[in-house]
Amino acid sequence: MRRTFYVYILDNRNRRLFIGITNNLVRRLFEYRTGINKGFAHRYNIQRLVYWESTNDPGTAIAREKQLKGWRREKKIHLIESMNPDWEDLSIGWEIKVEQ
Repeated sequence: MRRTFYVYILDNRNRRLFIGITNNLVRRLFEYRTGINKGFAHRYNIQRLVYWESTNDPGTAIAREKQLKGWRREKKIHLIESMNPDWEDLSIGWEIKVEQ
């Protein structure tokens, strides 16, 4: 069985960026939105999915995550805007159930 790995970028309304990797993007977004993960993203309320890409190779995903984290902010913004020029939350409409 092949697995899919996702490299993603989240932001908050102030465009503070967070880059991560996961094998289940819906679950990871649920974790951020419910506060299960109490790290950087939680501290700055970073929950909006603004960019993602996928691969079947975990090594490729890890290398890509490291590459993106090493980029200057301007280059990250250009990458996001190449896929999502309006900085919309790309997870709108996904089945991410968060009790309020």
